[in-house]
Amino acid sequence: MRDRLYRIARSAPYWVALALLALAMEGVALFYQYKLEYWPCVLCIHVRVWLLGLVVAGALGLLVRRQRWMLVLAHLLVVVVAGGMLERSLKLLGTERGTIEGSCAMESGLPAWFALDKWFPSVFQVMEPCGYTPELLFGITMAEALVVFSVGLLVLGSVMTLATLTTRSN
Repeated sequence: MRDRLYRIARSAPYWVALALLALAMEGVALFYQYKLEYWPCVLCIHVRVWLLGLVVAGALGLLVRRQRWMLVLAHLLVVVVAGGMLERSLKLLGTERGTIEGSCAMESGLPAWFALDKWFPSVFQVMEPCGYTPELLFGITMAEALVVFSVGLLVLGSVMTLATLTTRSN
């Protein structure tokens, strides 16, 4: 089983799928923003930044998949992205349910050297205060779906990291 996971972890389709999944999620977010007029809050923008990180991780993994230790780093990047996305998603869910209180700024909080909100405002500009996320399907909100996705991604990244570290064949 571990060898099979390692073969998947090195495969081009795996890394392309991760990047495409992140791009598809960005597309869904933009559909909700521009077609359904659910404007993004700062936490939503932070999740979008983490999704961009998953696209980068997918591209990096695709490029370095034949070099074992670089592949480990790419898998660890997926784990970091998943952890960051999970933290933001939990905060978004807590804000939505009223269990987390605090101010939710109308500014992205991104540093000047990484001003995605200025460079690509149509994707990364904060447009409303935090409070709720839209319902997707079957009464599941976007925040709930993001938490589940982030946990799944965290597990996937961790399993693939371990499979890469513990498989002897190359």
